[in-house]
Amino acid sequence: MVERELRVGLGVAALAIALGSCGLSIGDAAEGPYARLGPPDAPVKLYYEEQGKGPPLLLIHGLGASTFTWRFVVPELAKTHRVIAVDLKGFGQSDKPFDERYSVVDQAELLAQLIEEKDLRNLTLVGHSFGGGVALLLALEANQRLDSRITKLVLLDTIAYPQHIPVFFRLLDVPLVSQIGVRMVPPSVQTRVALEIAYFDDSKIDPAEIETYAAPLKTAAGKHAMIHSARQILPEDIAELSERYKTMTLPTLILWCDHDRIVPLEVGLRLRRTLPNSTLRLVQDCGHMPQEEQTASTVELIKGFIGG
Repeated sequence: MVERELRVGLGVAALAIALGSCGLSIGDAAEGPYARLGPPDAPVKLYYEEQGKGPPLLLIHGLGASTFTWRFVVPELAKTHRVIAVDLKGFGQSDKPFDERYSVVDQAELLAQLIEEKDLRNLTLVGHSFGGGVALLLALEANQRLDSRITKLVLLDTIAYPQHIPVFFRLLDVPLVSQIGVRMVPPSVQTRVALEIAYFDDSKIDPAEIETYAAPLKTAAGKHAMIHSARQILPEDIAELSERYKTMTLPTLILWCDHDRIVPLEVGLRLRRTLPNSTLRLVQDCGHMPQEEQTASTVELIKGFIGG
């Protein structure tokens, strides 16, 4: 019972990380390239990595993650496509300012600027979890601001609708509890618990990677970004936004793990019923991170959808 209570307490911070797979970027270096985005008076530098040639893919990670989460899928996708993986504001090697602008809407605005700055066209968005919510918002703008630049959408275990928010997230709104959960529990312990929540098969968690996953939470800025992102997981107007999904005609592949304990399969099924040009595929023996836990199946399904 004591161990169970300890795990729940650790989950105050850990489940936030589980929505992605926190970690540094693939190169684990701080030299760029970076895109300078946002308003001139408060610019934000977003780190990104590019590999391959062909039609572009923009990979958008989940909460607490970074380009590191795509490390297994990028080499294969880059054989036929120009793959761009980006660290969202507050994560990986991107800037982590001490402000509160870490919502899905804030992140989508920065990525819309990135798409315009790099003049990406015939673009496929690939979003996981929180990043899938960002991708949905960008897709809603595909035929407006972004001038039909986005042509396909891939959603992996994506936030999309009003849903039950686990107690861990609700506790992040309590200042003292969030201080205890994120600021005082050792990052490596948070990360281990997070991965055990996010994975279906715990034996696939590599102990050697835990310190890499935990690195962002060792800084004050990283902890700040985690807390304020977790508090804004779902937009306040999510019900209104989700009503607009039925207007989206982009070809969409919805991938869902068959044992997701974070964003339930019901969300994926509802997306399939709502998006008029969508296909749903299950990834077997998988928790919440198909790109990491079931890489081969995930790559095969994505490549079958995007071609190449």
